[in-house]
Amino acid sequence: MAEQIDPRLGCTVFALLLLTACGGSQQDADAGAEVIKIGNTMPYSGPASAYGTIGKAIAATFASVNENGGVNGRRIDFISLDDAYSPPKTKEQVRKLVEREKVLFMMGNLGTAANSAVHKYLNRKGVPHLFVSTGATKWGQPEKYPWTMGWQPSYKTESSLAGRYLLENHPDGRLAILYQNDDYGKDYLEGLREALGDRADTMILATQSYEVSDPTVDAQILKLKASGADVFVNVATPKFAAQAIRKLDEIQWKPVHLLNAVANSSVAVLEPAGLERCKGLITLGYIVDPKTPGLAESPDFQGYLECMRTYYREGDPMDGLNLFGYNVALTMIHVLEKAGDDLSRENIMKSAASMSGFSLALLNPGITIDTAADDFFPIEKMQVAVFNGDYWEPVGEVMSAD
Repeated sequence: MAEQIDPRLGCTVFALLLLTACGGSQQDADAGAEVIKIGNTMPYSGPASAYGTIGKAIAATFASVNENGGVNGRRIDFISLDDAYSPPKTKEQVRKLVEREKVLFMMGNLGTAANSAVHKYLNRKGVPHLFVSTGATKWGQPEKYPWTMGWQPSYKTESSLAGRYLLENHPDGRLAILYQNDDYGKDYLEGLREALGDRADTMILATQSYEVSDPTVDAQILKLKASGADVFVNVATPKFAAQAIRKLDEIQWKPVHLLNAVANSSVAVLEPAGLERCKGLITLGYIVDPKTPGLAESPDFQGYLECMRTYYREGDPMDGLNLFGYNVALTMIHVLEKAGDDLSRENIMKSAASMSGFSLALLNPGITIDTAADDFFPIEKMQVAVFNGDYWEPVGEVMSAD
């Protein structure tokens, strides 16, 4: 039987813990602790600050559990620090969390480069590094890095499914690809090439990379248009994805536009770009669009809305990034419940690596979370969706990386 999250764990109180812990004793990795101290880093400032709202949504969800008695009688103490999307700052903040704050584990840290900066350190220290908010394939190497696990579909999973979609629906397409010049962008590009197989060299006409320090991607877009491509693959974080959408409209370039999942938030990307410019965009998703008609009537979504309205008032409940954080936090709660009274780091990892058919109501229907001792990729299914001017409308069946 598929595992189900208790819907009563919807948000009932909000206590945002960003820069300091909200009390509680220092915690070591032992079963007798009364507080579960969890560390996290987020880009609350810097070029990827749009993602900072994820950390606030996670904090809200954990606070709701505390109001309902905690997890197995223990309160969660969530400490989330700003790393500004800067790997050196991530190193500094994670060391502070592990060595000074004595967190039991890290979870939800955002950014490929940021997590790469602390990947070896956390594994060397034997500190669980769970449900990182990045889809790099390196987070699924239990034989080499047994303390690190992703959550969202890997970039190679997503790009392989995108390649399958393009071969089936645009087999004669000529591709131009914009990507971020780091492991995130390169992972996606490599996965797309592998999916296209022997068609890759003829289908991919041009690629252009950008640095997170670049002010705009306007120059890259102009070069990609000049290639003569009729399919544009937008592998960018929110700020640059929105810039690309606006630039395409400005220069009247109208290719088939495939937008990667990390930038498909209506609030963080589509609205700043202009919804009228976004109609017809294609993406691959796995979390329900908050704007889906009829969703607001579901009890699970009502719990999420209550959380956002009451305990994270400055956050927009229609922002898919907030719903992402909510889902990640509920997954973490499930793992802690499974771990029971044994809060050793080893048992937490064992619990995280033994989810079978775990279902969250706010994932797309047919998408479950599955892990094993040799499978650290929790979500490996996605669904094509097209933006209809109001919301992402699912198209076809759920696609599996298998």
